[in-house]
Amino acid sequence: MDKTTHFGFKTVSENEKAGKVAEVFHSVAQKYDVMNDLMSGGMHRIWKHFTLTTSGVRAGDKVLDIAGGTGDLARGWAKRVGKTGEVWLTDINSSMLTVGRDRLLDEGLVLPVSLADAEKLPFPDAYFDCVSVAFGLRNMTHKDAALKEMRRVLKPGGKLLVLEFSKVWKPLSPFYDLYSFKALPLMGKLVANDAESYRYLAESIRMHPDQDTLKDMMLEAGFDKAEYHNLTGGVVALHKGFVF
Repeated sequence: MDKTTHFGFKTVSENEKAGKVAEVFHSVAQKYDVMNDLMSGGMHRIWKHFTLTTSGVRAGDKVLDIAGGTGDLARGWAKRVGKTGEVWLTDINSSMLTVGRDRLLDEGLVLPVSLADAEKLPFPDAYFDCVSVAFGLRNMTHKDAALKEMRRVLKPGGKLLVLEFSKVWKPLSPFYDLYSFKALPLMGKLVANDAESYRYLAESIRMHPDQDTLKDMMLEAGFDKAEYHNLTGGVVALHKGFVF
């Protein structure tokens, strides 16, 4: 019998989930950046800036951006590591990766790009100084396997940065729910002509582990230390996992 997992609030077989998630991101790729700005009121830029500036990434470092999509973090990493560093932009979704690659090329940034599954990374052990994943972990079928892979490719002294929607501060919950389940699908319909994909994205946030659960998962995956910072009342959290 097939194992099952969550696709938003629905239960699907594990074999189906990757395909369903792929359909969502093939659908939203072209409007992804516009919708990000609309949905978050531009806040996603501040969350990503916080990730970049608190990362400790320096010139010459090697950075892997997983589920890097349209390239926001990869661009920031490239500026920090300079010509002596190395930044890989990866995503499991070819539509998102193509948009990200083309956008960076238009800006004069030529980065190595890989169509890669976070659960089976095509990189050697202990290769990167930093691994980042922004708003991608919650879409992965086997988060534990993906975290172990991220741990595997990190050097001693390296760190994992997970920027992801999380459990919001309780007094904000009713307003956040109203916004997520009413406003987001409506925006998706009007701007991207796709209400269903944005309904899934709202549901996937609710099914994602809360801050402390994800911290424990990182420790179980082999990280020597894990911590998190809540941003915007817990709407988003930045988790950091350290390898000693």
